[in-house]
Amino acid sequence: MSTLSQPGDSQIETVVVPRTSDLGGFEVRRALPSAQRRTVGPFVFLDHMGPAEFAAGSGIDVRPHPHIGLSTVTYLYEGSMVHRDGAGNTQTILPGEVNWMTAGRGIVHSERSSPESRQAAQRLAGLQIWVGLPKAHEETDPGFTHYGLDAQPVVEGEGVRAQVVAGSLFGKTSAVKTHSPLFYGDMQLRAGAVTVLPAEHEERAAYVAIGSVEVDGQVFESGRLVVFAPGRPVQIRACTDARFAVLGGEPLEGPRFIWWNFVSSSKDRIEQAKEEWQRNRFGQTVPGDETEFIPLPEPRA
Repeated sequence: MSTLSQPGDSQIETVVVPRTSDLGGFEVRRALPSAQRRTVGPFVFLDHMGPAEFAAGSGIDVRPHPHIGLSTVTYLYEGSMVHRDGAGNTQTILPGEVNWMTAGRGIVHSERSSPESRQAAQRLAGLQIWVGLPKAHEETDPGFTHYGLDAQPVVEGEGVRAQVVAGSLFGKTSAVKTHSPLFYGDMQLRAGAVTVLPAEHEERAAYVAIGSVEVDGQVFESGRLVVFAPGRPVQIRACTDARFAVLGGEPLEGPRFIWWNFVSSSKDRIEQAKEEWQRNRFGQTVPGDETEFIPLPEPRA
C-alpha cells in the first residue's frame, strides 16, 4: 500500500453522484457532465442505462436525433438494441461489443429494441458514453464502426477480468480506432479481488455499475463516479462481486460546450446546429426510421 499513496495524500480527487431521470419507465443515471466534474480526459458524457425490465411487446425507443462534434460509444451489459443512422448504417448492438459512432460535422441516429426482442420480456443495461473530438476533427466526416469481441483484448487473473474496450490498458491495446489518446476498460472483479489502475494517463476515473468497491479506505456503491488524483497508481478492491468502467486519458485542448446532443469548442457552431435541426436543414434522414424524430428542446424559462 505504501507504494500507492503517502500519509496525508488521497487517491481520490472527487466523487460524482449521478442525477437520475426516468425516460418513460427507463431509468438513466447521468454522471458526466456534472457540477462536480465536467469531463474526464476526452470523455464529456456518461449515462448509466437501466437495468430496466421490459414486458413483452415493449422496449426502448430512442427516436432519430442529431449529434455534432463527438463520438458516441454504446456498450451494453445486458439486452440488445438496433442502431440506425443517417449514413445508412444498421447494426444490432449486443453485450460487450463496441459501437463507435463519430458525429463530426453532423449525423442523425436512432436506437430501438428490435421487433424480435420485443416478442418476450427482456432486460437492458449498459453505458452510453460520449468522447469529445479534438478541434482538428470536430468537423470530420461522420461515420460508424462496429467492433466485435475479438477487437478487445482481455487480461485475466486472480479474480480480475479486464476487457480493454478502447485505447491501451494493462499492456494491451484495443483495435478500436480513436481520435485522441484515451483508455476505456470494462472491469469485472470477484469479491475480495484487487486491481491497480496505472498512473500513465493524466486523468482517470472509475464508474461503479454493479456491486461495490473500496478505494483509499472508502467504499463506493453502484452509481458512483470516482475521479482519481493524478500521478500515482490507484488500488481498487472489490467489496462484492463488482463491475465497473475505468476511463480517462489526455484532456481536450480547451473547454467544450454541450447543449442537448451537440458538443463543440464553439458556441456559434452549436447555435448553427440548433437552427439546422429546428428548420429541418440537417440534411439527413435515417433509412428505416424516417417517420419520427426528437424535436429540438424548448428553451428553459
